[in-house]
Amino acid sequence: MDELAARLILLRAPLTGAHWFALFRRIGTATDILAAGEGAWQECGLTKRSMEVLSTSTESLITNDYEWLQHSRHHLVCLGDEHYPALLQQLADAPTGLFVSGNVQLLVQPQLAIVGSRNPTPYGREVATAFAKHLTHCGLVITSGLAEGIDAASHRGALEGTGQTIAVCGTGLDSVYPASSKSLSLAIEERGALVSEFPIGTEARKYHFPLRNRIISGLSLGTFVVEAALHSGSLITAKQAGDYGREVFALPGSIHNPMAKGCHLLIRQGAKLVDSAEDILNELGPLATLAQSLTRVSASANPSDSQANSDMVLDKDYKILLDALGFEAASIDQLVERSGLKADVVASILLILELEEHVASMPGGLYVRARSINAEA
Repeated sequence: MDELAARLILLRAPLTGAHWFALFRRIGTATDILAAGEGAWQECGLTKRSMEVLSTSTESLITNDYEWLQHSRHHLVCLGDEHYPALLQQLADAPTGLFVSGNVQLLVQPQLAIVGSRNPTPYGREVATAFAKHLTHCGLVITSGLAEGIDAASHRGALEGTGQTIAVCGTGLDSVYPASSKSLSLAIEERGALVSEFPIGTEARKYHFPLRNRIISGLSLGTFVVEAALHSGSLITAKQAGDYGREVFALPGSIHNPMAKGCHLLIRQGAKLVDSAEDILNELGPLATLAQSLTRVSASANPSDSQANSDMVLDKDYKILLDALGFEAASIDQLVERSGLKADVVASILLILELEEHVASMPGGLYVRARSINAEA
């Protein structure tokens, strides 16, 4: 069994990001991990279910995935890999692997999610297309979900611009959902990228789409909701973005338009009202710089290169945050107050510090220096 096949089998187990990094740090390669056995897996904290999957899985399980990945524009990107997006890696439930068809480099570029109704007004469709086209020329990748309506308009606008667009799919990448998006998906595959956490051969299921939405919001610096009814999936994506500490933008509309009611609700809840592309660029400019910095650090955090991890040099903000943490457990809110850094910056830096074993997370959403734990052990 080669390394690619071993990684594909690892992806079939319900592993958290912490489990994934622990396995690679303590054991080595994916082939080494599969050969290590339950004793080593237990030491890495794996659940009984995960160990059962790893014990019983064979190469026949991943034949379709393996064959699909032989194409030159098909890629597998796993946690800790060079092209795994640093922002997505912050999620507690980040996917351990992504299947990518197209330009894999786009995954680590600053992204804006544009989402909205599957049945938009002509105005909403025009806004999504125009904004996406303009914002790609400003250096942003437009990320959406390939659905009809605002998603499709956003992808088409990006293709009219620089072509920088990512479609996150709720199926395996050997199929397209909805079928009406087939020609659009081919254009995105050629100039942008299609992304899915689901293995090849996975068909559309209703519960896949909330999972897809968390990737859309997790990849992006911010989420722009163009038109959405109350209780729509777009509002779920916007809520996820807010929960992740990302910016949320909403387009106001007529009080008589039911597709504007969701956007108006978001604005009342604190989303930024957008009436020009500059409103988005003014907010995301500093965050794009941070995202690029995190990408550089994340690229050095390859789970198979523990020596590189230990040699990471902390920059100024990292040192500020460590000083603010001191040697007692503290919450993100406390660290924001002590350090003067924004909450999303603190959360981003804490993720990298935790991966590098400078800090550790504790129950109740607290963080502590790793040395403090070691000293108490």
